[in-house]
Amino acid sequence: MNKFLSFAALAASLTLSVAASAQEQATTASSNGSYRPIPNSDIMFRKTIWRAIDLREKQNKPMFAEGKEISKTILEAVKRGELQAYRNDSLTSTYTAQEVVANSSYAEASAGLSEEEKAAGFSEESSDDGWGAPAPKKGKGKTTAKAAPKKPVAPPSYEYRPKDLYQMELKEDMIFDKKRSRMYHDIKTITLLVPSTLASNTSGIEKPIGTFKYSDLVRVFRNNPDKAIWFNPQNDAQHKNLADAFELWLFNSYIVKVSNPNDSRLSDIYGGEREGILASQQAATDLIEYEYNLWSF
Repeated sequence: MNKFLSFAALAASLTLSVAASAQEQATTASSNGSYRPIPNSDIMFRKTIWRAIDLREKQNKPMFAEGKEISKTILEAVKRGELQAYRNDSLTSTYTAQEVVANSSYAEASAGLSEEEKAAGFSEESSDDGWGAPAPKKGKGKTTAKAAPKKPVAPPSYEYRPKDLYQMELKEDMIFDKKRSRMYHDIKTITLLVPSTLASNTSGIEKPIGTFKYSDLVRVFRNNPDKAIWFNPQNDAQHKNLADAFELWLFNSYIVKVSNPNDSRLSDIYGGEREGILASQQAATDLIEYEYNLWSF
């Protein structure tokens, strides 16, 4: 009887320790943004990949429908305090809601004469009063009060329209789960970007607005089913939640970076954007071929 009780106690302690270990693994993985973390003991292969998503593409239009843009859904959640934004995909430091609004805004160019007006003979300091009459001249010998220097006025700032924010970057781990014998797309983060092609983006490069944990985004999408909609153009009765759209991989993307010692993008490694796109296609093919070869043994 004593031996039986001792064995039962030992089994119970082992069960608790395994459960605690699994919980600790899940919590650690979840802190990296994973929605369904896979235990390290089940991972046979893992590769971190960064993908660019252009929401203007036909396959991505359902998550960029008029009034239901994913960019709008994300930014509104940040303003409500429902979603935390991070500075980069390492998730080590955060943005405030005010900083995210500033990142998603642009300053209007300072008012001045257009090229047509300058060609017509107008200048910043005109010699007339604007109505054709000569501007009054300062009299000789008369002392005039010196005008106070004008303080520079900051140009007004405006938020980008949701339709302008069509560029995103997704970070994922491609994981082969040896227990289930299949490859998983374990999404970690999604970054919202200001596209480089916008005329108001004078920097000429993509600017990050904020990075978001995928697990946080799933929660926001589930909590706002009337806003987080993947629009089904074939059947209005079958619109899906954005969380389901990502789980079912109902979007198109292309690889821009695969984990490497120098943390370099494919365009940097191969010397140009065109070469980077070709390398992206090759990287996608290599990953498919790797998974296929696992089944040939």
